[in-house]
Amino acid sequence: MNTTGQAAAVLPNVIAAYIEAVNVFDTDAIMATFADDALVNDVRREFSNSASIRAWARHELVDDKVTLSVTEVARHDTMTIVRARYDGDYDKTNLPDELVLTNYLTVADGKISSLIIVHNQPSPY
Repeated sequence: MNTTGQAAAVLPNVIAAYIEAVNVFDTDAIMATFADDALVNDVRREFSNSASIRAWARHELVDDKVTLSVTEVARHDTMTIVRARYDGDYDKTNLPDELVLTNYLTVADGKISSLIIVHNQPSPY
């Protein structure tokens, strides 16, 4: 489960489609993966309607040419947890050379109903 090819095999189809759409910089394809009433929280910024999610996807992902390289996939009850290396043309000031973010996703009726993106820190325990 630690390589992109292996991780993609266990991803729900809609989450794999979301990652693929991000990686080809396609706003419409990204939006097609989200439920109409989806919620996105990207590093403590909340987007809770289709218009704001579309603006977020366009500005934060597509315009900045963000790519995701999946490093790990896990399940916790109904949540899919995807850790991925992020790269792109965004401002990398004060970010680590290798930026790995954790994506917590829930899926309902074949669409992403929530996406929470967090830059986790290692646990001291």
